[in-house]
Amino acid sequence: MAKKKKSDLLYTQEHEWVSVEDDVATCGISDYAQQQLGDVVFVELPEVGKTVAQSEEIAVVESVKAASDIYAPISGEVIEVNDALEDEPGLVNGDPTGEGWFFRLRIENPEELEGLMDEDAYQDYVEGLD
Repeated sequence: MAKKKKSDLLYTQEHEWVSVEDDVATCGISDYAQQQLGDVVFVELPEVGKTVAQSEEIAVVESVKAASDIYAPISGEVIEVNDALEDEPGLVNGDPTGEGWFFRLRIENPEELEGLMDEDAYQDYVEGLD
């Protein structure tokens, strides 16, 4: 999967990102999130076929510092997970918005995307956290 241009990504306040192609959303955690976590050592991915609501816990990422829940940025059905993360969880650190993606959802409610932040809004949000 090619690394997404930043302008293609939408973000949540919990630091998940979404990239949409047709009715499928690819999801992961932001560069800011992986920096805060430190070295990722384990990722627990959702089951394919699982249906989730927006903001529902969907995955877990563990680092040398902490374990963090990952929330569904939008509602949908999990149609694919990034199995490479099981053997190489460090992909999340090395390429969080590319090879370090977590899962893909078939989008249930496209209107939910309107509530997410674009790159500029997310950068402003993150700067306000420091």
